[in-house]
Order: sequence, then structure tokens, then C-alpha cells
Amino acid sequence: MSEENEQRTPAHGVVIVGAGMAGVRTAVALRDEGYTGPLTLIGAEPHQPYDRPPLSKAVLLGTAEHSAFGIDFEALDVTLRLGLPVTGLRPADRQVDTGAGPVPYDVLVVATGAEPLTLPGSQGVPGVHLLRTLDDAARLRPVLARQHDVVVVGAGWIGAEFATAARAAGCAVTVVEAADRPLAGALPAELTAPMARWYAGSGATLLTGARVARVEPGTVVLTDGRRLPAGAVVVGIGARPATGWLDGSGIALGPDGSVTADARLRTSAPGVYAVGDCASYPSARYGARLLVHHWDNALQGPRTVAADITAAGGTGAAEPYDPVPYFWSEQFGRFVQYAGHHAAADTLLWRGDPADDAWTVLWLRGGALVALLAVGRPRDLTQGRKLVESGRVLDPVRAADPAVPLKSAVR
Repeated sequence: MSEENEQRTPAHGVVIVGAGMAGVRTAVALRDEGYTGPLTLIGAEPHQPYDRPPLSKAVLLGTAEHSAFGIDFEALDVTLRLGLPVTGLRPADRQVDTGAGPVPYDVLVVATGAEPLTLPGSQGVPGVHLLRTLDDAARLRPVLARQHDVVVVGAGWIGAEFATAARAAGCAVTVVEAADRPLAGALPAELTAPMARWYAGSGATLLTGARVARVEPGTVVLTDGRRLPAGAVVVGIGARPATGWLDGSGIALGPDGSVTADARLRTSAPGVYAVGDCASYPSARYGARLLVHHWDNALQGPRTVAADITAAGGTGAAEPYDPVPYFWSEQFGRFVQYAGHHAAADTLLWRGDPADDAWTVLWLRGGALVALLAVGRPRDLTQGRKLVESGRVLDPVRAADPAVPLKSAVR
């Protein structure tokens, strides 16, 4: 820790704003790195800190009551301040403003995650739901139990996962997507064509090129006049970094609202870090600034933050943060995994038949693997992720053969 931080630590120590995966893992990583000073974790929700992925799966379907982290915060000597929304930040005073007054800090970690986008005009309409928090999942569980007709707005990752859960619960499901295909913002058209067929295969109806004009109680009205019966409406049209509370703080934000952290996840303000869904970082691996809204990013980033905070003399002993991004999704009976980061100019290579239940797509740049999407082929993902990390060049003929292990396709 820097000389300045060492002098301040006995007074206030490290304050982490955000009690999701990124904030919790930062607290754990700091103790693992040997930090012994005061450590405070602030969360806006009143619940014990919990993991979010199960919300759209086990918690939603009622096979689990909660997804609280199995962490003994008292044993870690972490002060939890839950149900406490933050309202502002004053870096010059080293204070976070909250609903209960200012909280001073010596080092601050911003880990406030992302917040879901809402459907314009739907606020306050009965039966309209988001799926981001434990309370959201609790409100949706009886909806599924009663087997309502459900309209899902948005055919992205969260929309597909909720549609999967709703069909498993026996609901009639219609998914409305404004683009001409699902996952239009994430994957190229040749990949999403076979994925679109998954909806019909599960008994869900997918309407693409369809826009919502308004939501009425019990009905979703599309711009072309179609009226869809809706005992419940679930909105899954994306998320944005939860950084509105930083307005006026002077901390640099990107056009997407993310905190523009550096390679060690430091912000533009001294003594302030940012990690997880709320922060973008420069990737030397991909030559781009990345904003990654996925669980693995919230798991890995805290290690860099903790290492840098505890670095002797503030010399920045932490390695630059530049992981291979990774996420997974369970939808329509399929386990979908993605690793890396691809661009439109990268060469796309099929590995298997998309008509089958299991296949993989590779993205190559200069012959090297930069990303892959694996459907029902976890071994491809495991081997491919290591190949992305190593930057090894592949033989495209062997790589395209699903019978050849990916690790054996290296030139």
C-alpha cells in the first residue's frame, strides 16, 4: 500500500461500494493479500450479499430459496452496511455520500455493477418485471407457478434464460425482439440463425423485427397493431453501468457510462478503484477498451485490485488486468459458453454442424484463436480458452474437424 494509504489506513481503511460478486470478492481478496486494516462493504439491498446467476435458474424456479455467498464476513472482519444506497462521491474529501450520511475512506473500490434498462412507458404498469435482484426473482416465482402467459421483451442472454425457465414452469411464452434475430448485438447472423430455432423447439414463440408500442394491463401492444396476451411481462433489453451516483465526482466515465479504469483498475481519482460490470479497462490482448458484463469478470478483477492496493510502496505490483473474457448461459436445454473477444473482421470457422445439439464456432485473427462459442462442447471451451491465452496459431482444417481435439489443431 502507498505511503499515503499506510498513514490513513488506521482511520478509515478500504471502503467497497457494491455488495455483489465484484465487491464481495474484493473484500475476500484483500484479506487473502494480507490487508489487515478496516474494511467496509456497502450494499444498496438489505439482503445478505448473494450471487446473481442462480436468480434466472434455481431461485426463479423455486429449487433454491436464495443464492447468498457462503462467506463468514464476521470472521473476515468485514463491516457490512446493507440497505444503504450511495448518493454521491467527493474524492477531494475522500468521502462517499449515503442515505445515512457520509462514509470516509482511505481507499475506495467502486463495484456497483450494472442496472437493467427499462422499457419506456412501462413504469408503474402492473405485471411488468425486471430480473436483476433477489426481490425481482421472488416477485416472478408466483408468476411462473401460476403458469401465466408471459411476454419477454428482448431476445438477449437474460431473455433466453428467462424464457427457458418460464417454459420449464409450463408457461406460454412469447419473446419479442426489435432486431431481426436474437443476440443481434453480440453474435453474427450466421450463428444466431440456428439459435433462433431453439425457441420453437422449446415451445416458445419468437417474434423478431417486432417493437413494443405500449404495455397495457394484461396485454402487450406491438407497433404493427398486434396484441399479445400477457399475464406478466419480463423486460430483458440490456443493462448499463450503475454509475449515476458518480455524477459530479470528477471521475472519468466513458460514453457507455462505465468508469474508465486503467490496466490496474484504478480510476482517474487518487485512491479510487473500479471493478466488475461498472468498469471498462484497456485490453492489450485485443487492442480495445472492454466493458464486460459477466460473472467471471467480477470474479477475476478483484484479485488485481487487491494486489494493487496492498502493493508495498504503491509501486503497482499487480499485473495488468487483461484476462480472456468468459461467460456461460443455460438456455433451452443447452449449455452455451463463450471465451475471448471477437471483431467483425475476424475469420469465423465452424466446428461441427449447427443443426446438431453440440457445435462450436471459432474466431481466428491472423490464424490465432481470439474467441470461441461452444454449445454443448465444454472440452472445446476449456482447451480453446487456453489457446486464446497463448495466442497459438491453428491449422484451420484440423480446427474445423470436431473429432480433433482443439489442442491438437495447433500448427
